[in-house]
Amino acid sequence: MRRKSTARPASTSKPSSFLSPMFNLFTIAIMGGVLILGIGIGIAFSSTTTLAPSNVASREFIDTKAPNPEICVQYGASAMVMDARLFVTLNPFNVYVSQPSMRPGCVLRQNNWALLEQRKLVTSDQVRDCKNRLNTFGFTGNLDSDKPDIRCIYQNEAAQNFFTAQPGAVGTPQETDRF
Repeated sequence: MRRKSTARPASTSKPSSFLSPMFNLFTIAIMGGVLILGIGIGIAFSSTTTLAPSNVASREFIDTKAPNPEICVQYGASAMVMDARLFVTLNPFNVYVSQPSMRPGCVLRQNNWALLEQRKLVTSDQVRDCKNRLNTFGFTGNLDSDKPDIRCIYQNEAAQNFFTAQPGAVGTPQETDRF
């Protein structure tokens, strides 16, 4: 008895290895298109950012608005200065806060105080008093004008940036610049 041959007829379809590279190229093209579209959308959002006083969007904006920005960036750091008054009554005990005003300002590093002394904006007594309290100088207003507001200010090392110090938040390390 003869057995029938179980050989299968040759298939006319293409091997699956031929479709795989085409599928991979098609997927890569789609992913590349999505990447380009994402970059385009990101540029569109960033170019529509308004840099108005009501929308302080970056450190660079604050740096450009600081008084004497070239001096501030080179010898210290630009800052936002908030002035507010607190009124405390004792009988009855209440605390009242005035509407704060925000202005651009600058904080100088301790080793750059000579800049203020050379311009005769602070006296040697003011420098000595500020140095004895381990403070530094901050100012608002243009240093070249008649009356910049220069004050000995205290760096509060207990202050924390609660945006980066939240439990579970991944943040940048705390800056260690000592002014």
